[in-house]
Amino acid sequence: MTIDQAAQTTVASQEGERATPDALDSLGRWTLRPGVSVTVLPHGVHLRGWITSVTLEGGAGLPVLWGRLTEALAGDGGAELARAAVAGSSLRAALVTVIGQLHDHDLLVERPAGEKGDAAGENGDAAGQWLGAVADRPAEAAAALIRSRVRVLAARPDGPLARAAARALDRAGVRAATGEAADLPDGQVLLVAAGPGAPSPLTAEQDAQERAVVVGLRPGVGFVTPVGSARQARADADGLADRLRRREALGEAEHPGLPALLASSAAQRLVCAVAGLRDPSAEAGDARLIPGLPAALVAEREPLRGEYRTWAGPVLVDADRVRPRADVRTLAEALARIPVLTDRLAGVLDEPDPGALPQLPAALVRSSVAGEVLVSGSARADLARLEAVCRAAELLLGKSEPGLEGDGGPVVGAGAVHARGRALRRAAAGPAVRQQDTRSGDTAGPFSGAASVPWSPEPGRHPQALHWWSVLVRRLGVDADVAVSRLDTGGGAVFHAEVRGRTAGGGTAVEASADDAVAFAALSAVVRVQAAADAPHARHLVTPSGASTSLARPEATAPWEDAGWTTAWLAESAAREPGLQEALTALTGWSPQPWEPPADAHADVRALWSALRQCGFSVLSARPGHGTTLPTLTEGSR
Repeated sequence: MTIDQAAQTTVASQEGERATPDALDSLGRWTLRPGVSVTVLPHGVHLRGWITSVTLEGGAGLPVLWGRLTEALAGDGGAELARAAVAGSSLRAALVTVIGQLHDHDLLVERPAGEKGDAAGENGDAAGQWLGAVADRPAEAAAALIRSRVRVLAARPDGPLARAAARALDRAGVRAATGEAADLPDGQVLLVAAGPGAPSPLTAEQDAQERAVVVGLRPGVGFVTPVGSARQARADADGLADRLRRREALGEAEHPGLPALLASSAAQRLVCAVAGLRDPSAEAGDARLIPGLPAALVAEREPLRGEYRTWAGPVLVDADRVRPRADVRTLAEALARIPVLTDRLAGVLDEPDPGALPQLPAALVRSSVAGEVLVSGSARADLARLEAVCRAAELLLGKSEPGLEGDGGPVVGAGAVHARGRALRRAAAGPAVRQQDTRSGDTAGPFSGAASVPWSPEPGRHPQALHWWSVLVRRLGVDADVAVSRLDTGGGAVFHAEVRGRTAGGGTAVEASADDAVAFAALSAVVRVQAAADAPHARHLVTPSGASTSLARPEATAPWEDAGWTTAWLAESAAREPGLQEALTALTGWSPQPWEPPADAHADVRALWSALRQCGFSVLSARPGHGTTLPTLTEGSR
């Protein structure tokens, strides 16, 4: 909308309503933020602030109007301009519109009480200019910094990192006292800010207003923790140092700019926290950072750079960190959290990567688990990546207790519904269910006594079942047959399909319909055939199941997406998932419960479990007494 159009709209709304003060009447409370750059255009003006910008366009008189407005902002606050702009006039409407745009783009700041001129800060110093540019209330932010007591603590207070941190605080207008803390690891500096008269957070109960960060430097790499209490900051520092240890560059000269980069970033985070400003990580506008989770700055030497990364630390102390996180509910949320769990510097799992693996007819990805190769496959690469992460986490968590390796360990899912679907399918396909019904008769599939269901690839079957069966037997040339069985549980029907390849591996599935079961069993067989050809050295194979449809269900499908499209098929399967989980609960007589590592579990296991929960993933226990006799290759969803 141009200024002329906005002015016409504003004039119409102002007629008969001039008793209410408008933005021009209150202009005296505001001034232009320090650092705002202005470019005058032939028919408008362009303004650039700290993190926002706006272009105002109108007639040839708009630059003149802007000149009058800037004079008012720097002078009497618009009193004379308000008298000159008659109520209900186009001039006043245009001024009100421009002032509104300045507010919307955060280009105005409140004047300190009694001040008529520039609100940059006391004596126009650099710190005051900066606060004027970024703070909602610069005077209050400056007062908070003046009242705070800041200490820079390190095992070597005269070291380059501690001295650089003290200099950065001084440049920000904060006087800091440097002290020794012998219990801090070498290469770490603790920056603590507390209110006046508060006890030292290292020797007494922490103050409610305490703010702290730790800056750490190791050979070739360093970090700055999120802001928190001193205990939380030190716990985060220990966790970051441990994870970054594998990235150290030993035996090489340190980059001279790395200590300054880290120390200044730590000082900025602490100053922003004390002054009530947004954390610098929020200013980055990085869509990869997960809202609600803290971010750590990680800096590397080659090339010299610092980048904020979502940090799911192993030790949670502060109340805002202990607070339970919301479960993942969509595939997009799950995929956004996978890079947090698999971050190459701060993550807890290896990143699943397609690499040179084929993506057709099924998509394959590869990752590493405890030095062993894991391959995951599905109809799409994003679903394969999700299953790979869940299975890798299960294998690592299962090492926490003897006998929990393989399919006997905890079950991981992206949220409670996904995890429950994976757990119930695994339990339903296990030996315990095979022994549950000992009636004589048909023994098709794992359900002893279940009714056999004839299935053949004929017209009228679901397009996805026909597609994956055709891919297996025609495109890949596998000589296979399929056995389908049905068990009525009282809560609904459960179908089990087993594809048996005479010359190659098969696949199984437990789903809510015969066609779904055949489709996933055939897809699993396709994944197995591709993996055998392209990743023969894989130690772990993860095949797909319908559990992920609860996440992958699209909000809407396009008009042309019929049942033959993968998105439409996933939506259909997702609609059947609640009923299937209810039926599987009745079949197994078991409801999965949350799982937690034992007290004596390895620190890496507890760190992985904590990171999963912070990212909205769920970890559920395996069915009591459930075991498996699967060979070397393991199927995650079984």
